[in-house]
Formats: sequence, structure tokens, C-alpha cells
Amino acid sequence: MLNPKLGLSALLLEVGAWSGPLLQQHSDEALAAYLLLHAVASVLLTLFLLPLLPRERAQPRAPLIVLIVACCYAVPLAGFLGVLAAALSLHYLGRTRSADEYESVQLPEFDLHQRRQGNFRHAGLRSFLGNSEAPIQARMRAMVALQYVSGRTASPLLRSVLSDPSEDLRLLAYGMLDSLEKRINQAIDQELSALQADGSASDAPVDDAARQESLRRLSDLYWELVYQELVQGDLREHAIRESLRHCEAVLQAQPENAPLHMRRGRLLHALRRPQEAQESYEAASRLGLPATRVLPYQAQLCFERGDYAQARALVHALGPWDALPRLRPVIEYWNAP
Repeated sequence: MLNPKLGLSALLLEVGAWSGPLLQQHSDEALAAYLLLHAVASVLLTLFLLPLLPRERAQPRAPLIVLIVACCYAVPLAGFLGVLAAALSLHYLGRTRSADEYESVQLPEFDLHQRRQGNFRHAGLRSFLGNSEAPIQARMRAMVALQYVSGRTASPLLRSVLSDPSEDLRLLAYGMLDSLEKRINQAIDQELSALQADGSASDAPVDDAARQESLRRLSDLYWELVYQELVQGDLREHAIRESLRHCEAVLQAQPENAPLHMRRGRLLHALRRPQEAQESYEAASRLGLPATRVLPYQAQLCFERGDYAQARALVHALGPWDALPRLRPVIEYWNAP
């Protein structure tokens, strides 16, 4: 409890110290008398102010008393007034809010379908991974973040690290690429086992919906190996041919399937069979596939065979479409005067 007598005594002693012997005499005895009165006033002021301090901030007791007395004693008058002002400020302005003053809120519902975002954006990631001056740990974190992006984006970036001077980065990149490839190969093995369980070869005539769906999935899986650039060289060509074989098997039973005609065109395009690829693209367009999905590949075919006028015309036909941000620079280039 606050004791006004202690405060009044401290004030009177401090005033007496300044107006007493020190101002009337210039001797060591007068200085000693002042220091004694000032010390007693500092102690009394400290005892007066202790009840004003918050309980949680007034611990431990003894060191706090020594600190306040030292501040009052070391800085005459200014220290006395400063300590008094600080204690009053803590008492009236520094109160912490009690726990019952906070309102409880309902936790938000956790969305299981919310995609986890990596710490790195795709833009600039290639240059960052290729920067040998960047810290190894930061580059490894960037590589780990690639597991949250599509394989089409991650695979080329990981392959660019396979020639990095750091062995740790090379091993991590190889392991991540191997994991992506194994996951698709395991799915392919499961589909092939399901086909063999039917008691017929995978290239046998397609006569039921379940077999058609299985062959379509096989074509998708082999195409994923190519699309995500998980296979190179002869393995890539083998995956393209297998995807094409299963795709054509399904098309025998579903000749009106526009997306499969589009898939067949892209596979034939990759095998450098442009005439057949053009026929598949035209079939896909004729069966109702949007022009934005077909025209870019038809334009690419025209460009590769040197028919630049037709390529320009096809790209010009894409001009009115606004939902093609990745192709917009190409469209603007070919439509430039």
C-alpha cells in the first residue's frame, strides 16, 4: 500500500539537502552531509514508489531497489524526478490487459483442398538454382519447393541442376527426378497388369468400356513421361510410340473423340510425321475442339515446313482470343506490320 509519509519525507530530505549546509559552506563536511541526506532521500523515495510498480515487474525485489536507489543517487535532482515520473507512468499507463479482456474467436475451418504454396516463385527460379554464388542451403530449399509445382515446370529445372558443381544438389535433383519417373512407371505397371489380367494382349481389339478406359490411361501415363520431360533420347521415343499405340487403339472404338485426335496429332508431331499430325489436328478441330487448342500446333507445323504465310494466317486467327497470355508475345510478333 502506498505510504504518503515516505514520499513526503523523501521530498523534505531532498529539499533540505540542497538548501542546507552545502549551499552555506564549502567544506568536506558540508559535502558529506549533502550526500548522506541525498542517499536517505533516495532510499525513502524508492520505498515510496515500490507499491506503484506492477507486481510482475517488481521482481526480484532486492536488485530492483538497488537499481532505483542508484538512479536517484547517481543523478542528483534529475534522477529523483525521472524515477518518480517513470514509476507513475508504469502505474497508470503501463498496465497489461488481463486475459479475460480478450475475446475468444472460432478457429477457421481447415481446407484440405487448399494448395500448399512453396517459398519460391517460378519466375527467376532457374537463374537462382544456377547461381553457384548463392548459399547451398537456400538453393536446396528452392529445389525442395519444386515438389509443390507441376512436373512440367519442375523437371526442366531439376535437369539443369544435374550438372551443378555441388554434389549435394546433383544428388537431390537426381532423386527428385527419379521419384517423379518411378511414380508414373508404377502406375503404368498397374495398368498393364490389369490388362494382362483380362487374358488378352494390350493391342487386342477394344471391345468394352473398361478396357478402353484402361488403354486411355496408359496413353495418358506414357504421355506424362514425355510432357514432363522425365525421359530423354530412346526412352522418350519409346514412350511416345507406346502412348500413340494405346491412343490409336482407343480411337478405333471412339473415332469421334476429339481430345484423343489432338493427342494423336501431338504424338505424331513429336515423331516428325507432319502430314499425319496435320490430319489429326484437322480431325480434332472438325469434332469440336476449341481453336485455341489446335491452331498453335498447326501454326508450328507450317513454320517447321517453311510455310510462313500460312503460319502467320493461323497466328493471326488467334488474335481475338484474350485467354492466351503465354502466346500473346508470339501473336503480337507475328501480327506486327
